[in-house]
Amino acid sequence: MSNTPIGSYLKKHTEALVKDVGVEPACEITGKSKATLGRYYSDNPEHADRFMPVDSVARLEEAASYPHVTAALAELKGIALSHDDRRPNTERKGGVNADVIALSQRFAMLMSEYQQSIEDGVISVNEAKRLLRETILLQQVLIDMKLHLEDEGVN
Repeated sequence: MSNTPIGSYLKKHTEALVKDVGVEPACEITGKSKATLGRYYSDNPEHADRFMPVDSVARLEEAASYPHVTAALAELKGIALSHDDRRPNTERKGGVNADVIALSQRFAMLMSEYQQSIEDGVISVNEAKRLLRETILLQQVLIDMKLHLEDEGVN
């Protein structure tokens, strides 16, 4: 599969993941040797069918600055991901009431940004980027709210 565009693409992103974490730390995290990790992203025909196991990818992406392989898989399916620096297993502060307040504040920020962006009748690239940033922050508040509601047993 490595000789295919998909295989080559995944191997390049696997290499980026290992190098992001560092080879030595990647060995410790995955329990794999340098040689084994190297085979996972090697373009040599003898390693064409060798790919990093998904549990190793998950462990490395937890330590990496970016989810290289997950992003590559999403791109291959035409899915856009939004990288959230917050860790999913960190404790979520506040509760639903705090989320409602944060939601209204974020929405007000989005509307303010939109109003400024549309004043001249055209949304520029930089204005679109700011709107996207506000939209992502609003989405994060909604996710926190959803998680708080699930914690309270409301599904």
